[in-house]
Amino acid sequence: MPSSELSNERDYVHGLYARLDALRIEAEQQLEAVRRANLGGTHQNRSERDAFARIYEDRIAQLRQVDERLAFGRLTLAEGENEHLYIGRIGLRDDDQHPLLLDWRVPQARAFYQATAATPLGARARRHLQSQGRDVVRIDDEIFDPELLDADVDSLQGEAALLATLTARRTGRMTDIVATIQAEQDAIIRSELVGTLVVQGGPGTGKTAVALHRAAYLLYSHRERLAASGVLIVGPSRSFLQYIEQVLPSLGETGVVLASVGQLYPGVEALVEDAPATAAVKGGLEMASLLQKAVRSRQIVPAEPQLIEVNGERMLVQPSLIHSAMQRAWDTRKPHNVARTTFNKAALTALARQLAEQLRDHGNTIEESDQAWLREDLRTSYDVKVLLNTAWLPLTPQKLLQDLYARPQWLASLTPGWSPEKRALLLRSRDEPFTVSDVALLDEAAELLGEADTVSDAQKAEQKRQRKRDIENAEAAIRNMDVEGLVDARTLAEGFEAVLDRGTTAEIAAADREWTYGHIVVDEAQELSPMQWRVLTRRNPLKSFTIVGDVAQASAAAGTSSWGDALRPHVGDNWRLEELTVNYRTPAQISAVAEAMALAHGVAITRSRAVREGEWPVFVERAPRLAPAVVNAVRADRALGDGTLAVIAPPMRIPELEAALGEAFGDDVGVGPRGLNRAVALLSPQEAKGLEFDAVVVAEPQEVIDEHSRGAAALYVAMTRPTQRLHVVSTSPVPEGIVGESHE
Repeated sequence: MPSSELSNERDYVHGLYARLDALRIEAEQQLEAVRRANLGGTHQNRSERDAFARIYEDRIAQLRQVDERLAFGRLTLAEGENEHLYIGRIGLRDDDQHPLLLDWRVPQARAFYQATAATPLGARARRHLQSQGRDVVRIDDEIFDPELLDADVDSLQGEAALLATLTARRTGRMTDIVATIQAEQDAIIRSELVGTLVVQGGPGTGKTAVALHRAAYLLYSHRERLAASGVLIVGPSRSFLQYIEQVLPSLGETGVVLASVGQLYPGVEALVEDAPATAAVKGGLEMASLLQKAVRSRQIVPAEPQLIEVNGERMLVQPSLIHSAMQRAWDTRKPHNVARTTFNKAALTALARQLAEQLRDHGNTIEESDQAWLREDLRTSYDVKVLLNTAWLPLTPQKLLQDLYARPQWLASLTPGWSPEKRALLLRSRDEPFTVSDVALLDEAAELLGEADTVSDAQKAEQKRQRKRDIENAEAAIRNMDVEGLVDARTLAEGFEAVLDRGTTAEIAAADREWTYGHIVVDEAQELSPMQWRVLTRRNPLKSFTIVGDVAQASAAAGTSSWGDALRPHVGDNWRLEELTVNYRTPAQISAVAEAMALAHGVAITRSRAVREGEWPVFVERAPRLAPAVVNAVRADRALGDGTLAVIAPPMRIPELEAALGEAFGDDVGVGPRGLNRAVALLSPQEAKGLEFDAVVVAEPQEVIDEHSRGAAALYVAMTRPTQRLHVVSTSPVPEGIVGESHE
């Protein structure tokens, strides 16, 4: 490649960065002007100013996040078109609105990912720009038109840019793959929004990267629909979320909600996993009917008449009066706490009639106009409060679940068909923390209970009028500030509410259990229990999902081995399957050993083709003591090369390994999610799901298998995390199928 070509590309990319800097400065100046603007001291004017400030703040954040590898490709087009189109993270135009850089998500950029010599899609050549900082350091060309081949062009056919990315050192954070998205991945990323898309692929096929890039593509292509409702991305663990958290901002998207399955209920962040047998019970759909029974059982008709006193007047309340009021509440079909309002009103009305008749029988004159003060006397009476609360007490999801677990006799009355051993799996004290499996049950309970309606009809009417005023003011503000086309009035009005009340769309959504998202992306979806799927379908009534996973890797006790079985109760047959068949991450040597182990233990793996051979064999060591052997394996790997390294071990082994590794390597070692910031991460198989490292040491593989019924799948996951090297260390015979070489 002539040096002038590289110099020309550097100059062009420097010009793109100059434009990026200018846009950033312009947005900062606009933000400062909005903040200084004197729009008066009214509530509405302040909210208007803050909503515009939010727009510019989001724009500045986007322009800052895309700095790294701003431009990564160029298309040379067929004759009659603009000669070159540059592809990058976001779109840039000059002052005359001529395109300088195409956003990778626009239709014109499709050829950069899908063109081949046989199907060039209008492209004559594709150029990959590899950068360090803001400088282009290398150019790789793929030529589709033979006329472009001449003695002065050192053309590069094939996937050199892709392989350079695959062999690059890992950093403990997932990087975007926009420069090297391959054709089968790109087709999935750009597929239609509607319905449920399942992306099935074995380890290393890029499922997670595809899911995140699809989220970014959908947010770009369906901005009007998704900007207000948002996109939720659900991952299997906190370590996974930490691993992927910078991908979408680097692609220009900052408004996405990331949550682990332990964070799907606002106000609760569950970190503890149940034992497999307990998780299997809690994840089953029968828990939904159990919770329904539990709620109904807290609506209690007295077995006998109840004697109460109201201002010195004693009344005998028949059970039929309470039952009749309950029937009125049940007929509304509203959740427990909401229907309780109807119950109280009906009961107080009936009690007021009974009290009035009783007072008349005692010689008092009671007019219809007296009913109001009789109701008030009843409402404030201690005995009446006890009577009504005993019959229909307001409940929180937390208390309902804690009572269910801590009261064995109540649980037994609700589950006559269960064995004592099965009930024992749920029993625990009230003060134990909620587990990851409990989060779905809390959400189910919240759906059954609802919240008491404390907003009056007058308040609701005023809120509706205020909403109308907000939209009218937003329309005027858009005209006055000359930003028509940048934002519509409804979006700006929602910005007023968000700024005043709760924050950004993402913050609002994360804090609101009843928020419904425009689209949900679920990674490692094979691990979700039926109860967790119920949570997600409530969050997305449109059933617009991107579901990513590999049923062969299902290791959770309540997970699935069939997409049809998992999805049919929630979306019926309205889902489509796409498969990824190329393993971009795992070297062929490691894939072969991991697959042999899985097949030997009955795991139905999803086959894929590895694109490269690794430089190192799989290292296998049988040792008398675990901790020293693991330390030696880590030390040996660090001598082979730089990069990230994970030690993946059964949870019971982590304390001893933490002590030994900490003594040997000090602050270079981190446990759990924080380990992703260290040179050596110590993780359980569950915490390692969805992650990748340069090297992995798997400790005690047989114990991983023995941990629960799907232990072989968990070991398969652990063994397929490395991009370069795999070490297996065991104090017992290694599982069948695992063969390799010893360290010299």
